[in-house]
Amino acid sequence: MPPFPTRAPAPSAAERVRSILAAAHSVTVVSDGHHTEVRRLEGTGATGHFHLHAPFEDGDTQTATRMPVRLELTDITPAPARDRVRARVTLTGLLAAPYSTESTKSTCMEFGQAVLEDAQGTAYVTLHDLEATELDPIATSEAGMLTHLLDGHSELIPLLLRLVHPHPDSGILRALPVAIDRYGVTLRLEYPGAHQDVRLPFQTPVTDIDQAGPQIHVLLTTAHNLSHTQGIC
Repeated sequence: MPPFPTRAPAPSAAERVRSILAAAHSVTVVSDGHHTEVRRLEGTGATGHFHLHAPFEDGDTQTATRMPVRLELTDITPAPARDRVRARVTLTGLLAAPYSTESTKSTCMEFGQAVLEDAQGTAYVTLHDLEATELDPIATSEAGMLTHLLDGHSELIPLLLRLVHPHPDSGILRALPVAIDRYGVTLRLEYPGAHQDVRLPFQTPVTDIDQAGPQIHVLLTTAHNLSHTQGIC
């Protein structure tokens, strides 16, 4: 019997978009014919740099005074894996004034829609979806957690591989953790010319960042016990 359900829980499109916006270190702003790369998002994410709000309902508001804008974000795993781009997010909307990199305040953006593109396909997310979704407590800490696991505890990765069912055949070249979210850890299994992502779900979804460590420990303990029951040293 596999140690985990065949269909492991995963973040919704709205959760993915919100996490990417919160954890972003840079965003490309396309408006008024200009492409501006904004890299000063550390600690604030795109949602700290842009304030998203619903379309104005005031009929007297002159649409002509508002400028179309597009925000482009790329979600990249810190793991040195193949195809490091996990997802791309595009937000469209309107600005009340031309975008300025000199502004020290959050830029007000009238939200149109968000588009998430990843290996699963394309999903469209509304402002209501984003507002109704709680931010994943791991989102802004994920990069540091993955880097710590890879650099400081790489010997644990083969142990996590024991949780994959069916167990990878001998053709696998390596396994790397490429994502951590409130629902679990994603391992990328790399083969010659191909790769596969496998989710290892936590016992229960994380509701506070302090729960992440213990949940990862449960995965490792399960893998350790599984190794012994299978007679693996």
